[in-house]
Amino acid sequence: MGEFKHLCAARFKEGVVVDDIIQQLTKLAAEVDAVKFFGWGKNVLDQETLTRGFTHVFVLTFATAEDLAACLGHGKHCAFGAAFMAALDDAVVMDFPLVFVKSAPPPC
Repeated sequence: MGEFKHLCAARFKEGVVVDDIIQQLTKLAAEVDAVKFFGWGKNVLDQETLTRGFTHVFVLTFATAEDLAACLGHGKHCAFGAAFMAALDDAVVMDFPLVFVKSAPPPC
């Protein structure tokens, strides 16, 4: 089994400055040692029937489910979580072990 992922698809409330949220989450990920990787992206295709208005995806990578649990219980995560939840119109969150199916090609 591979790494453990924490994925959040977000639809923000009107008027929220998403760049501020991203900056806060980037800082949080840097300050919590259990986070191995943090990345985010913004939807670029106009497929409302598929995206249902969700505009951003955030992915945090952990070595284990226990590391994710430690992050979720961390005081800095709890403080950020309250502000993040207040900015959301809706979200979908999934936590899962990543099953590697195809490895990245070796470097040239």
